[in-house]
Amino acid sequence: MENKRPHIINTALLWEYDLETFNYQRPNKIVIERVLQLGNLEEWRNMINAYSKEQILETIEWSAQLDARDKEFSKFFLTSDLLHVA
Repeated sequence: MENKRPHIINTALLWEYDLETFNYQRPNKIVIERVLQLGNLEEWRNMINAYSKEQILETIEWSAQLDARDKEFSKFFLTSDLLHVA
């Protein structure tokens, strides 16, 4: 699998990493968590295209950065049709 930055995931979300050597597939939880926390609607859509729903749901459960409310919202939003409406 290529180590390409998922389309339109804002590099500012990963400000503390060296993006020249950053492996977007290996630490996928970091990328997913940042998009869940700080991403816009387009970045959410691209996250879903770059990572499986299982990876995203696993990250929601794993995350220590997301509180219970954010986790519930993320799960709801991910499984709703709202991502495809706007």
